[in-house]
Amino acid sequence: MCTHIRRAHHHSMSSLSQLKELFRKADAVCFDVDSTVIKEEGIDELAKFCGVGDAVAEMTRKAMGGSLTFKAALTERLALIRPSREQVQALITEHPPSLTEGIKNLIHRLQQRNVQVFLISGGFQSIVEHVAAEVEIPLSNVYANRLKFYFNGDYAGFDETQLTAESGGKGKVIGLLKEKYGFYNVVMIGDGATDMEACPPADGFIGFGGNVIRQQVKEKAKWYITDFEELLRELDSDSIKMNHNDIIY
Repeated sequence: MCTHIRRAHHHSMSSLSQLKELFRKADAVCFDVDSTVIKEEGIDELAKFCGVGDAVAEMTRKAMGGSLTFKAALTERLALIRPSREQVQALITEHPPSLTEGIKNLIHRLQQRNVQVFLISGGFQSIVEHVAAEVEIPLSNVYANRLKFYFNGDYAGFDETQLTAESGGKGKVIGLLKEKYGFYNVVMIGDGATDMEACPPADGFIGFGGNVIRQQVKEKAKWYITDFEELLRELDSDSIKMNHNDIIY
């Protein structure tokens, strides 16, 4: 047990080259969804669709400032949106989330290498499941918040017992995954502070700024990318190293 703690600590101190090696060796890669796997922020899109976009965007900005807990910010915004089941379904049908360039290819390449890929989101299960289907990630590998509806489809709150409903929830999910599957090298990829804070327990964090740049993450992340091609190149260079005996120059 002690050696594992030492290794995990060593990871958090790691240099860029160590982080790149960790990514190539990862047995699990966890992606944030909003502004990472997809270009939009799901809750903001839902708010716009329900006619309260500006008010919710203002609340989101305040929440990003860190004056509210994640759960309080989520509660406040949802109380304003009050999305019905029909509205959520209509949003997915009429404005399906748009995938970030290169993500489908990257996830596919990771899966070919037998890496387990997870989606961990503070967004909503119904939207995230739609995204998971698009990138061919099994629903059992999706962790997100669940909206609750009354029998007639009206908004009835959200499931406060989900780990992702809490501040620090992404880290809790990764801790759970390590316990459940015995993963040794877990990499978290995302655009926001909540993704960066999930490392540790994640062994490495890669900041993503391809859709939106969050200054704090850009400054603090050891490895910060704006294009998923960079991660594909890293995997390619690895497979060339592994197969160089078979390559005819």
